[in-house]
Amino acid sequence: MAGTIITVGRQYGSGGRYVARLLAEKLGIPFYDKELLAEVAKDSGICKELLEEHDEKNSRSFLFSMMSGTQPMGDSSAMYMDMPLNHRIFLAQFDTIRRLADEGPCVFVGRCADYVLRDHENVLNVFVKADREERIRRIVEYYGAEPLKAEEQIKKADKQRASYYNYYATGTWGDVDNYDLCVDTGALGINGAVELIACCAALMEKRAVSKDQDVW
Repeated sequence: MAGTIITVGRQYGSGGRYVARLLAEKLGIPFYDKELLAEVAKDSGICKELLEEHDEKNSRSFLFSMMSGTQPMGDSSAMYMDMPLNHRIFLAQFDTIRRLADEGPCVFVGRCADYVLRDHENVLNVFVKADREERIRRIVEYYGAEPLKAEEQIKKADKQRASYYNYYATGTWGDVDNYDLCVDTGALGINGAVELIACCAALMEKRAVSKDQDVW
């Protein structure tokens, strides 16, 4: 699978993160979800706790009111010092995602990675979804949520992810036009979703090797 970068957007409760992790394990490539934050902290000097606090959040009214330059930052982040905090965090993640993608194949979860790598070669952008009943079932079973509160958690989490993506990216979160593949874990199951994405990644890799031989 050399050269294939996979980005995974996901609805809350769809199992998208689990799919992405199993996919990375299957392909033997690095997996970046929360793990990305440690890399961002190392690259930018922004403290990991601050990154975790604002991870995939677009709290504009709060963040824009904060004074720039008051958080622990390394010398490499000097160019961000005059920007609002949320912009600095996004740009720091932007730079780290691109660095990691340049180092080799890997799987990214969320954080507008499909937008960040929009001009990168050999990127497979995936969106993982499931119907509401399946998502509620997963949230109750795996997260221990109360059934009556699960739907509200879904609405809140999806709204937050959409707000973050729509603010920083040029597309709309969950819009099929932004992705190469949309996978329904309710229909395929977790393992089926992993297999399908892996097959698509293999086809993309084959296509990249043979494209110069195509005759149209």
